[in-house]
Amino acid sequence: MASEIPKRPGATAPTPQNSKSPASNAPISSHAAQPGVPSIEEEDLDKLAAASLFANNPALVNLMQQKLGTLVGRSSGYIENLPAPVKRRVTALKGVQAAHSKLESQFQEEVLQLEKKYFAKFTPLYEKRAKIVNGEVEPTAEEIEAGQAEEEDDDEADADETEKKEEASADDTKGIPEFWLSAMKNQISLAELITDRDEEALRSLTDIRMEYLDRPGFRLIFQFGPNDFFTNKTISKTYFYREESGYGGDFIYDHAEGDKIDWKAGKDLTVRVESKKQRNKNTKQTRVIKKTVPTESFFNFFAPPAAPEEEDEVASDIEERLELDYQLGEDIKEKLIPRAIDWFTGEALAFEEFEDGEEGEFDDDEDDDDEDEEDAESDEEDEEEGGKPRSQQTSECKNQ
Repeated sequence: MASEIPKRPGATAPTPQNSKSPASNAPISSHAAQPGVPSIEEEDLDKLAAASLFANNPALVNLMQQKLGTLVGRSSGYIENLPAPVKRRVTALKGVQAAHSKLESQFQEEVLQLEKKYFAKFTPLYEKRAKIVNGEVEPTAEEIEAGQAEEEDDDEADADETEKKEEASADDTKGIPEFWLSAMKNQISLAELITDRDEEALRSLTDIRMEYLDRPGFRLIFQFGPNDFFTNKTISKTYFYREESGYGGDFIYDHAEGDKIDWKAGKDLTVRVESKKQRNKNTKQTRVIKKTVPTESFFNFFAPPAAPEEEDEVASDIEERLELDYQLGEDIKEKLIPRAIDWFTGEALAFEEFEDGEEGEFDDDEDDDDEDEEDAESDEEDEEEGGKPRSQQTSECKNQ
């Protein structure tokens, strides 16, 4: 819903939705390519030996990390050794930059107010969508006509056949069943979280809404009909941002909070029951002990991870989970809610970036090159031994 603003490649648009980069407690990767260093053939190191050296010497790795940490932000001495008049000019430029930063903060605030203004205009459309999805109202002829105008490659024969089927199969189906479940399963980042057990509960999902907070932040509201799993009519999750602006006037993500789910007895989808047999050493009798352990579920989304208070071994894992949690909220707010019908039909997938697929194609090409090199080497060996090249032998066998 943010207005499109030109931006440099790899940078996020400066909007409250996708420019509120988390602070150190929830870093968001910029996905920028790291600079590479060309290899030097004359001083090529044994990679396996180097890997073994670091793997067997964690203290050495820690020492190197500490050393590099002391170099970050360290002055080269150039600024300190500048002449006094030049230093005064440098100081003046900092004042100019400070004025620029104030304007950036004002810009972000105005963008937020503009988004809220248009969100108020979007809301009646979302409400109309919810009524049609849940069968509370039937779409008008004008709304159907407007939708048909948006369809591409409309085949008249297919349309006639569809109309005949609709006339012949008039049933009592209300609204659009499993609308939100289908839309979520087409949204890649969300689909990865939905298990088979979750689907039954998510079939009762009747709407997903969003609202802005009085302070920087937003709330996602999931509305459910009666179901066999929990008693909540709505389950919400709120994303909070810090009061102070970050570098460039961006809003800084702070943390998220989710509602408690009131699970019905034995229906908690975020845990599973494990059974374990125990034998009494004296009586030799056995008994079965049952305990609940956490398990994967979409509903873990409403119990977001907390930022680590201190650096520890699991800090990196928690940071990855924080990044994923933040991005999921953005995807629901920026992609799923505004264009739910496109996700339901799958048309939105055409506009997603398929970076992984492109990488996979390059990987396949490299594999083919490796195979070609191996075939060439084998041919040379066969020719040296006075035989036919292996590739030619294979070709002859196929022809026979």
